This record gives sequence, structure tokens and C-alpha cells, in this order.
Amino acid sequence: MLPVTSYRSDMDDLDSQLTLGVASRLSRYLQVLTQAGKMGKTNISSQAISEYTNINPTQIRRDLSGFGKFGKRGVGYDIEMLITQIRRILGTAGQYNIALFGAGPLGQAIATSSVFGDHGFRISSIFEVDPDKVGMELGDNVVRHYDELSEIIEQDEVLVGVLAIPSSAAQAVADDLVSLGVKIIFNYSDALLNVPSDVTVHTSSPAVELLYALYFYLT
Repeated sequence: MLPVTSYRSDMDDLDSQLTLGVASRLSRYLQVLTQAGKMGKTNISSQAISEYTNINPTQIRRDLSGFGKFGKRGVGYDIEMLITQIRRILGTAGQYNIALFGAGPLGQAIATSSVFGDHGFRISSIFEVDPDKVGMELGDNVVRHYDELSEIIEQDEVLVGVLAIPSSAAQAVADDLVSLGVKIIFNYSDALLNVPSDVTVHTSSPAVELLYALYFYLT
């Protein structure tokens, strides 16, 4: 079990400055910084971050300066340091456990990708109902049968459920997660999930993202 670290005791001042818009932009900066670090870069300028995010460099500097002095004129930002600071600001500096549902092609791609691990999330368990997939190894996990859900969610202190399953099964899995106290669901299916108001659902759809990009291209 990887317990959530108790670093939030000094977060009140940060929370007062962290609007939804700033948090959204910081998350985008973090993505760029992580990829730049993987490419071997050690420093990055606000102009370079701007080129990858289409956010004005002045806005980037303003967002970051609200939480401290992180960059140096003529040098830019130390990538490793800024990643640490943004994670602290966003409150994601700890290690959080994810339960992944589905071991088909999409689930396998998610399980073997670093997309979550790069940002402090660990896929601690993978669930399936297909007997041909239960027991197979994916990444650092052995696929478990869905019947083990209740025990594992509590044991691993799972924070997020990721649904890479058919739409027809998504609501039932979401209901089970809600009943077990999971408050964040990342939905890769096309299902419209009905959950309580205190549960956050993020639906990832390549088609919707493409339509969004196409709109701005056409206008």
C-alpha cells in the first residue's frame, strides 16, 4: 500500500491563489515540463512553454510568479525544480493509486504507458471479467477478477478509477466505485455516467478533442 502523504498542512495560502483557470494552465505546463525532461532538457523558457501550449508567455510568467520566484532571466526555469513546485501547488506531490478496469487493447495501452506514472499516479490494480485475461501480466500488475474489487480498493486506498471498458458496463462499474468511496472516475467509454455530485467524472474522447481543434482551425 502506498499511503497518501500528509503534505497539505501548508496548502491554505496556495489554495487561496489557485483558481480553476490557473490550475488548468499549470497542469498544461506540467505536461510540457515532463516531456521536456524526458527529452534530456534541464532548463526551459516561458517562450518555449508558450510554443507548446499556445498560452502567452506573459500569462505563464504571471501564473508562476504568483507562487514564488522560480525562473532566472536569460536562463529560464529549472525543469526538475519547476515540476516539483507545480506538483506541490496542485497538491499532487504524493503518490496516488489508480484502479484500471479493462485489459483489452485500450487497457493494455494504458497499463504499459507512463502517462499516469509521470504525474504521481500508480496503477495499483487492473480488473477484468474475461477469464482469458484474468491472470495475465500487464506492466507491474497481474490482472485480477472483478470479484476482488471491494477488497483491493480498500487495501490499496484507491483514489481514481479508470474505465477502459465497453459503454454497456461503465455505469455498473461506476456505481460500484462510488459505493466503495472512490471520488474520481476517468471514463474512456462513450457512456454518460450518472454519479453523485461529490464524484468527479472526466470523460476522454479523441473525437471531441478533434472537433475542438477543428473548430479553432476553421475559425
